[in-house]
Amino acid sequence: MVRYASAHLATNSEKSELPKHLFMSRNSWRFISLSRSGEYLRTHFKNMREVAAVTNRICTHYTLGMKLTKAYSFLGDVQEHKQCVPFRRFNGGVGRASQAKQFKATQGRWPEKSVKFLLRLLKNAESNADAKNLDLEDLLVKNIVVQQAPKTRRRTYRAHGRINPYQGHPCHIEIILSATDTEVERSKDKDDVAARQIGEGLNRRQQARMRRIEAARV
Repeated sequence: MVRYASAHLATNSEKSELPKHLFMSRNSWRFISLSRSGEYLRTHFKNMREVAAVTNRICTHYTLGMKLTKAYSFLGDVQEHKQCVPFRRFNGGVGRASQAKQFKATQGRWPEKSVKFLLRLLKNAESNADAKNLDLEDLLVKNIVVQQAPKTRRRTYRAHGRINPYQGHPCHIEIILSATDTEVERSKDKDDVAARQIGEGLNRRQQARMRRIEAARV
């Protein structure tokens, strides 16, 4: 069974409620986020994890993410075997591929089924953004999360009357897209509050370390 969770739309201009990876040193961003998730997808978790990892790395090369079109381009090349997906974590028994050199890896594959599921979710999220009158050219891939789903249990029959487990390894996927709107100046009051909180409950070495961190942010 495959279930697709409904999309979630959120708009906020307050920096205090933004996730940490969107914090800027002097400015904050007003953004629109759109999430799309698929549950119990019948594709291997390990393959999907590697596909999501390299797609996430390509799309979040900059602070605020990269265009959705770049993810489409890479996944399309994988389907046509023009680029490979480097396997970094779950790489036991994975053969070497020369196309993995561009990712500074040696092992790689072309998991077409996982790529197909990920493309479907990206296009579904893009359709939801279009329905909410968002500019498709400004969509950024913020994050892709892959988690293991409960294994599907079957059996296979072996010689001499034996039975072995024959399990599937489905996964859950969540994709978060966002479209930046405008840049908003950071509130100076919050800087003053943070400066006052530096000296509370810290020794001199910790206070000096916090001052260096605050100075580097300016």
